[in-house]
Amino acid sequence: MDITRRNFIVQIGFTSLYMGFNPSFSTDFLSKKSQSLPRSTPEAQGVDAPKILDFIEAINKSSHEFHSFMLMRNGYVVAEGWWSPYRPDLRHTMYSMSKSFTSTAVGFAVSEGELNVTDKIITFFPNELPETVSPYLAQMTIKDLLTMSVGHETDTTGQVRSEENWVKKFLSLPIKYEPGTQFLYNSAATYMCSAIVQKVTGQKIIDYLKPRLFDPLGIEGMDWESCPRGINIGGWGLRVKTEDLAKFGQLYLQKGLWKGKQVVPAAWVEEATTFKIQQPGEQRDTNDWQQGYCYQFWRCRHNAYRGDGAFGQYTIVMPDQNAVLAITSESPNMGHQLNLIWEHILPALTPSKSISSSKSQQLRTKTAALALPLQNGNLQTNLVNKISGKTFQLENNEMNIKNITLRFNKNGCRIKMEGKKETYEINSGLGKWKSGETTFPYNSLNISPPSSFSGLINKKTEVAGAWKNETTFEMIWRYIESPHHDVVTCEFEENNIKITFLNSLAKINANNKDARPVLRGKMI
Repeated sequence: MDITRRNFIVQIGFTSLYMGFNPSFSTDFLSKKSQSLPRSTPEAQGVDAPKILDFIEAINKSSHEFHSFMLMRNGYVVAEGWWSPYRPDLRHTMYSMSKSFTSTAVGFAVSEGELNVTDKIITFFPNELPETVSPYLAQMTIKDLLTMSVGHETDTTGQVRSEENWVKKFLSLPIKYEPGTQFLYNSAATYMCSAIVQKVTGQKIIDYLKPRLFDPLGIEGMDWESCPRGINIGGWGLRVKTEDLAKFGQLYLQKGLWKGKQVVPAAWVEEATTFKIQQPGEQRDTNDWQQGYCYQFWRCRHNAYRGDGAFGQYTIVMPDQNAVLAITSESPNMGHQLNLIWEHILPALTPSKSISSSKSQQLRTKTAALALPLQNGNLQTNLVNKISGKTFQLENNEMNIKNITLRFNKNGCRIKMEGKKETYEINSGLGKWKSGETTFPYNSLNISPPSSFSGLINKKTEVAGAWKNETTFEMIWRYIESPHHDVVTCEFEENNIKITFLNSLAKINANNKDARPVLRGKMI
């Protein structure tokens, strides 16, 4: 079917469903500045502050590393906090939380008559099709992409990422099951949604969403990773702030309405967040990953739904409680995170006439003092005078770093690493965090392959270090706009140095050892 005819059919079929929606409304918002969400007290919105305190205490006793949370009730932020050195002004890598934003882009394209969820995906990419189009590939629709039911036997994301042309690779892969019949989580399917929206609109979805979603909500500074061919990845790669997540969740809670404007069609919100397909598995009464899948949203227990991303990036919408919870974190067990929410946050939202304001100040004090632990150790050692400012020549290594210099002063340490062509610098505080930026590339911060990017990427950092003993200097390098960090240990023996790296991803998964080499060198 040609695009003109398809759009005509879409417009006829969706006129009643999206009646009253005017895509041109976005121009009303273009000149508006970013606005913060309104704040209120827990007791004013029927929230039990002691139970929020219990939630924070449970977090601090758990294996989860929370970076931020923001709880909304009745349209107001009633509790929020950032674990230092994370801050409200920082973006955070969303991982698969990005998928819910991609779904929203599809919703806009549907409402504007650009496509229909029943459209066959082969109609969008006639030049990328395999020589033989299988019946199941010919049958696959956008809805199958949205519901993670494309029919692949295994997640195809790794295979798709291995090629320069991700669309062509996706279309070439065998399809074992009839599309729409079996759920299989597959981030490449979300990428295809992004590719389709870009195909019909001529814009990357981040640009397409700007006047339609980001500007109306006052979301600024977002970015989104792209594939080698310049298509936003869709399934991951978006970075926004915690308050942006809360706004997004509140928009959906309000059925797409924002400050009197229908930003997302209410019919799409309903369509995108209601049950579409059942995931395989048991324990459905206790498992939030088996409550059903929607259009790039998950159903939850307690009649809630969520967007979520790896390591604990969440927008959780609780319609029955008129509440939204946004979270950024690095968690080894997302299921346990959700259990903590149902154990502590959900009861806090149960209306009670006996709610007292006596704990609100205690909650504010507690959230203002949230902080991740610093390195334990001494701030000085007798060795500093010998090694500070001296250059260590390193043995040949896979990271191609030739020399390293550590220059100490009373406030911190500047680490300079010289490669074959580039020089990388890290600034570390001593017993405190020090802000900076680095182009150091040898970390696990981006899922997409290096070919997706040009040049070195500047990363914001917060770094702290301490002397574990007289000869061992250990630092935490936090890549502050991602969930992850490195622990970097420098051991000195006579005129020799040994440097080891341990990424937090390796710490979470015992089988995921840090692949970076141990660096060894000698003072020159």
